[in-house]
Formats: sequence, structure tokens, C-alpha cells
Amino acid sequence: MSDAADLPKAKEEEEVTQDLQDQSDDSSEDEEAAGTEMDFLRNLFSSALGLGSAEKVLDALTLEGVAQYIKSGKCKNIICMVGAGISTSAGIPDFRSPETGLYANLQKYDLPYPEAIFQIDYFKEHPEPFFALAKELYPGQFKPTICHYFIKMMKDKGLLRRCYTQNIDTLERVAGLEKDDLIEAHGTFYTSHCVSFCCRKEYSLEWMKEKIFSDAIPKCEKCKSLVKPDIVFFGENLPARFFTCMKMDFPRCDLLIVMGTSLQVQPFAGLVGRVSKSCPRLLINMEKAGEADPMLGMLGFGGGMDFDSDKAYRDVAHISTCDDGCLALADLLGWKAELEALVKQEHAQIDSKDKKEQPGEAGGAKDSSASVKPEE
Repeated sequence: MSDAADLPKAKEEEEVTQDLQDQSDDSSEDEEAAGTEMDFLRNLFSSALGLGSAEKVLDALTLEGVAQYIKSGKCKNIICMVGAGISTSAGIPDFRSPETGLYANLQKYDLPYPEAIFQIDYFKEHPEPFFALAKELYPGQFKPTICHYFIKMMKDKGLLRRCYTQNIDTLERVAGLEKDDLIEAHGTFYTSHCVSFCCRKEYSLEWMKEKIFSDAIPKCEKCKSLVKPDIVFFGENLPARFFTCMKMDFPRCDLLIVMGTSLQVQPFAGLVGRVSKSCPRLLINMEKAGEADPMLGMLGFGGGMDFDSDKAYRDVAHISTCDDGCLALADLLGWKAELEALVKQEHAQIDSKDKKEQPGEAGGAKDSSASVKPEE
């Protein structure tokens, strides 16, 4: 008889969700805050008293060491945590880059401050800037990157437990990940809802797209209130599913791959500390991120990354673009040719679909700068 670790993700998630269905989102967040505090205290006393062991799993704290671990067959529950950096090569700007980031280029919307465009109270009073921005960045105008398809390959090879994404561009879905594979921590454009608590009528991606590209402010057909894509604005709760799946997934994780995120936004950033002490953690990013507080790190406390100290034993930082890092890891795993062929095939299918849906138009999904070039 199989144990809980062998349950299918959807069934397992359904059981946990059933247990928690009577709890509100507020109570989930309260419980999460308490859980985070308890985890910290548990780690604190465990380290201070020398309790528990931290087994070294990787032969070397390098990308090669991670590849050898994956190839060993001991790694069967990989979790990916991804942010805006995995989509920049598709042409979607990140948020915080000084000159090219989204926040640095919002002057034209006459905002009181850049973050206001994603604040729920400001949106309800002034929805125009958000929908103008949404028209520029709308899902369906961009192709998934090499990084997105690398995650899909891990799923196809039975290695991916779940992908936790901060992104709202839906490119993980376009690349082939399904709802059960994804936790869209900051929401998604995939569905939209009326903002009225008395209504909450749901609308599809295509309905919202038609409104945005006709320069109309989306209004509910039932009650005439605003309709907002299901992305999490500042001032809103994260999806309840984020908290329920987090409790199932991270204790079982045997490799955490973090890509394209600065790990500055909580509670998402805190997930790196929820894996076991022995679980290796790989960061693929343009700079190191998620490192433990220096003072706590010296004492061995906290769940932050430790790449460089004498006590480092499981964290690997590969400094590169996300696409280059995924290609390098795929090469070490013997997957590179397969990955390049997958990207070429999928991008060709997207181009073909765009031509059929938009005859006579030059538009369609924008090319990713990381696209694999066709062979001559």
C-alpha cells in the first residue's frame, strides 16, 4: 500500500484543500505567519543545541554537482521557484532593473508612485493606467523561453513536483505546464473576476483581451462593477492554494531550483527555508539572491542561502541568464539537443497558430531573444 508521498498531486492537494475549505484566506495567512515564526525558532534552537543533521548530498557545490545528483536517480521531487527573470528574454521587462525595469518606465501613466499601478485601492479609483499597461504586456504576445521549456522537460521526465511562479504572464501554461503543475503565487491573467463582493462573476482570458484591446475599461455584464484579472495586487491576499500546496510540497522536495527572482518579496521568498536541511538549492540568476542575514548566517541560523561561507554545504549559485543556465544544466544532463529541438518545435507551432488566427497581419507572438535559431 503506497504512502502519502506516492499520492498523485491533484488527489493529495484535493485532500488537503478539503481539510482546510472552511478556513478563510485571512486565517491561512495568519497560520502561515505563525508557521514561519515557529520554523525560525525550531531552526534556531536546533542549530544552537546541535540537534538534527545536515547531510551533504552534492559531491560538489557546482552546476556539475547538481547535474550528477539529478542523474543519480535520487532526485525525484524537484521544485522550481521562478520570477520575472525567466521571462525577460521573451521581451517582458522585470520590475526592478534601474533603467529597463517596469517601475523605471511608468512615468507616462502619471502615477503618484510606481507601485500604485498594482495597488488595489488605487486601481479601483483609477483603473486606466493598469489597463494601458496590460495592453502592452498582455499574455499571448510573447513566446515562452528556453527556461520555461526546461521546466516542462523536467515535468515530462517525471522529476518536477511543482513550479511556484511569481509571474503573471502565463508563459508557464503556454509552455505546457498544467494547473496541477503550477502555483501562480501572485495570480494570473488566465481568469478575471468582478471586484464586487456581492457579484464576483468570472470572465475568461479572451473576454478580458477583447476589452483591453478595444481600449475599454472592463465592466461586469451583471452589475457594472470593475472586472480585474486575477493577479494579486498589493493589499490583496495570496491564493489559498499557495498555502495548502506549500505544506505538502516543500517537506518532500529533494532539489530546489530558484531562477530569475531577487527573493525580496514575502512570503514567496521565505519558501527557500521550507525545504529540509539536506535538500540542495540551486540559484540561476544574474546575481546572488536570498542569502541569509550575515549575523544569523555566522551563527548558522535561518533558512537563507549560503554560497560562500566555510559552512556552505548545499547551496549553488550559477551566475548567468536563466536561459544560459538552463542550457548549461541541460548540456550536463545530456538533454541539450532535446531541449533545443523542443523550443524550435514549440515556437514554430505558435507561429503557425498565430498566422491561422490572424491572417494578413504581421503580428503574433513576439520572438524571444533566446529562441533557438533554425538550422540552415
